[in-house]
Amino acid sequence: MAGKDRNKGRQRGRGSGSAEAVVGQVDGGRAELEPDRERSGAWTLLIDGAPQSHVDLDDPSYLDFAYQRRIGHLIDLVAPARQPLNVVHLGGGAFTLARYTAASRPRSTQQVVEIDAALVAFVREHLPLDPQARVRVRAVDARAGLAKLPDGWADLVIADVFSGARTPAHLTSTEFLDDVRRVLAPAGWYVANLADGPPLTHLRGQIATVASRFTELALAADPVVWRGKRFGNAVLVAADRELPVAEFTRRVASDPHPGRVEHGRALADFAGGATPVADASAVASPQPPLSVFR
Repeated sequence: MAGKDRNKGRQRGRGSGSAEAVVGQVDGGRAELEPDRERSGAWTLLIDGAPQSHVDLDDPSYLDFAYQRRIGHLIDLVAPARQPLNVVHLGGGAFTLARYTAASRPRSTQQVVEIDAALVAFVREHLPLDPQARVRVRAVDARAGLAKLPDGWADLVIADVFSGARTPAHLTSTEFLDDVRRVLAPAGWYVANLADGPPLTHLRGQIATVASRFTELALAADPVVWRGKRFGNAVLVAADRELPVAEFTRRVASDPHPGRVEHGRALADFAGGATPVADASAVASPQPPLSVFR
């Protein structure tokens, strides 16, 4: 999501030394790479002024945004440490999570699906991927790219797709999740970055939708998001096997910007009477308020 959660109190600027912002036009709008004044070799990608990704070229294991740290915990927990994975990234941004996976799990094979071909070229030019990393990028629609992948290939499917600041409707439905399940290995995990604000109707609907297709779910979010006090990100993980909820909870709670994890009955109660979303009734996630980007 544009305006993704970041560390509270971090200072952003034009960077130190000779680093200057890089600007370009991509399909999604005006792209800008802003140097991180506190980390040499680190950059924030913004689209039309909204932060999209943070990348540290010198240390790709560093994750700045809170939601990306939470997904990083799940990349760590889905299999034993250093074990290579087959990973699908729906939504590319600056390839932050693909870089993290390549650094933490060498020899992993990754497929990034990013519809904005101009953004892919912009990122490749200014924030090049490690040539040794086994990362393939397809510039197509996320659902169309998913349909091209073989049955049972992926250990992990990560959905982080936003058009502007909204998740497209066709990536919120049971039919979409049916194809996610097809691509996942039997023990694989589905992870989604969701964004919503009061009264959290979209988030509740996504929980119900995912619960209609997977047996185990857990959701991590800031306490203020859980309470419906402000717009923000939530990371949902789903599988057909037991999830390491206790360890995920511990890691999320100990983050620089702590969050809370719910699962089981508490998560079902939170979803309330929400019903699964089908293609015929799907709508995009809500537009965040302008205050999110300030």
